[in-house]
Amino acid sequence: MGVALSVEKMSIEEKIQAMEALWDDLSEKAESRLSAPWHKEVLNYREKGIISGEDVFIDWNNAKKKIEKSIS
Repeated sequence: MGVALSVEKMSIEEKIQAMEALWDDLSEKAESRLSAPWHKEVLNYREKGIISGEDVFIDWNNAKKKIEKSIS
């Protein structure tokens, strides 16, 4: 099934509805899709960093400030 949309002609409400429909469809099918093998390796590597204390989590607001500071 092909769908042709002219995004420029859609209203904000129509765009949001389209995004929600896409997200719902992707979410329903997410279980049937496997992640790439490298993804599990990266997650395991990062988990080891957290457990060992080499890596730490910071909250999103602090992360944004740190990023903004590094690029300005």
